[in-house]
Amino acid sequence: MKRISTGSPFEKTMGYSRAVVKGGWCFVSGVTGYDYATMAIPEDPVAQARNCFATIGKVLVEAGFAMGDIVRVQYTVTDRDIANAIVPVLGETLDEIRPAATMVIAGLFTPEMKVEIEVTAFKG
Repeated sequence: MKRISTGSPFEKTMGYSRAVVKGGWCFVSGVTGYDYATMAIPEDPVAQARNCFATIGKVLVEAGFAMGDIVRVQYTVTDRDIANAIVPVLGETLDEIRPAATMVIAGLFTPEMKVEIEVTAFKG
């Protein structure tokens, strides 16, 4: 088993890994819209969604996977308007991949977080 970290302080304080690789599977924890190098988060939910996918892409590469290996995605957004706003980003990013998907509307850990994306990838 391999554990991957982005260096986010949340990983240490909350006791989790950004991703865990086990066999042909890569489980990527929920990623919010932070730029984890600077710990800055844009206000715009579209920019947050793009940051989520940028982080996910980097983590998958580090794990030996690619975006095309994503088989499942869960989106959590804080309201319907945000869901509608990020739909184009979801389509651009996953159009050819077409993983199984779920979207939930719920509160997130801090008010500035508007989008969280979790993926599972498989190489078999």
